Amino acid sequence: MAMGCALLAVYLATMAPGFTWANGGADGGDLIAAAATGGVAHPTGYPVYLLIASPFQAMRVGTLAFRTNLLSGLGMTGAAVLVFAIVKQALRALDSWPRIVAAAVSALAFGLSPLAWSQAVITEVHGLQLLLVALLIYLVISWRDGSRVQAAAIGLVQGLAMGNHVLSVLMAPAVFLRVSWRPTGDTGASFPSWKNRRWDWRSFGSLAAGTLVGLSSYLILPIRAASHPAVNWGDPVTLDRFLWLVSGRLYQDYLVPLQGTVVSQHLREWAGMTLEQFGLAGLVLAVLGATIFFSASPVYFLTVWSAVIFTAFALPYDVADWWVYLLPAYLSFSIWIGIGLGEFVRLASTRAAWAPAAIGAVCIAYLGLRTCANWSQVDVSHDVAAERFGRAIMAAAPAGALLFAQGDRAVFTLWYFEYALHERPDLVIIANDLLPFDWYRANLKHTYPELSIPTSTDLPWAASIRDANPGRPVCYPYDQNVALNCR
Repeated sequence: MAMGCALLAVYLATMAPGFTWANGGADGGDLIAAAATGGVAHPTGYPVYLLIASPFQAMRVGTLAFRTNLLSGLGMTGAAVLVFAIVKQALRALDSWPRIVAAAVSALAFGLSPLAWSQAVITEVHGLQLLLVALLIYLVISWRDGSRVQAAAIGLVQGLAMGNHVLSVLMAPAVFLRVSWRPTGDTGASFPSWKNRRWDWRSFGSLAAGTLVGLSSYLILPIRAASHPAVNWGDPVTLDRFLWLVSGRLYQDYLVPLQGTVVSQHLREWAGMTLEQFGLAGLVLAVLGATIFFSASPVYFLTVWSAVIFTAFALPYDVADWWVYLLPAYLSFSIWIGIGLGEFVRLASTRAAWAPAAIGAVCIAYLGLRTCANWSQVDVSHDVAAERFGRAIMAAAPAGALLFAQGDRAVFTLWYFEYALHERPDLVIIANDLLPFDWYRANLKHTYPELSIPTSTDLPWAASIRDANPGRPVCYPYDQNVALNCR
């Protein structure tokens, strides 16, 4: 499809050539290294992402990081193509030309929105997540005949989406309700009231079975951990450690629903961010599509659910990149834009035959102007800050040094260079923030058998490890000014 090719071309032109910290992409070093070493990424493990990233890394084009970045670009492109298909399905009562215009504008509005675009050009899980969420919506709104095979397929995508990002579980209640609580009579395109429905245990069973198959992807985490890879978050070989990892227990304290100051601050930021994604014209179309042209249908049920539930999760989440969790909500916004535009084109076409073409041209011109305006904001094609930092540290570190790194940017960059690119295997990379965890200290010992690690200590762990290895230089990398302080 020309629209998808054009969108992918934009992503490739603005994609990071290597590992980058830009667009909130510091986690990329961990994901790349975990995929490259057969390891386990940070909570919640992301098994589906790691499985799919591996064949991308095996390609022979560009750097290892660039090949992993490609997964994000292709995932986001696929999500945009599915937005096109969803809008066409939602507007199936319209003539062909208004449907195509509305669907294309909707897909491009989503794919070229600054937030989606920013995640399509770096290594992150969100491009693949949005592809799976969009596929889930498309399959559910296309399901009408009660086929158990289709229900199982929907369940499989639901499970895989949760295996890529555990927050996709937020879609499960709407998906199970829509598929399992079926109309008692007509199963066509209508969306009967809840009173005219019954619970279909066969569809529920097929859906649940498919979901469990998709969720079985999490079983690769203890299998990978058993080989003691260098990147092995949680070392999930026991039930307690497995649950610690996949539940994201490390980050649960950041979810603060009772702290009104966090929610109010994020609400203010959300208002400006939503306007920034689609512009005033796009926001007006989305409001029209979600209200004036609202109809009781599966597409509305799923998109309203997605918009509300992901926004409700993101607003109280007190982390620096809380805004990325709004992406599924913005996918719903883009679908509403298409519905609103489609109905507007339909009304205009009754007055003038040339109206759809004219409106389509205006919309494409508008999107082109917004693309030019947003280009510099998300373009990371020349960003080398993270690569420069990593190479400087690798070049400056004394032989056999202990590198005590602090913070995601420094730690994940050094993991990328040593574990994924196999540079400077003589160095010992130690993440200060992880030293309190026994699983991390045990994995350090497996990764660096020659390293002496005390079994207990009354001192800070960093000081104890330093004192236990007196023959090694000790260095502290600082990512703010590419400095390496050694003693």
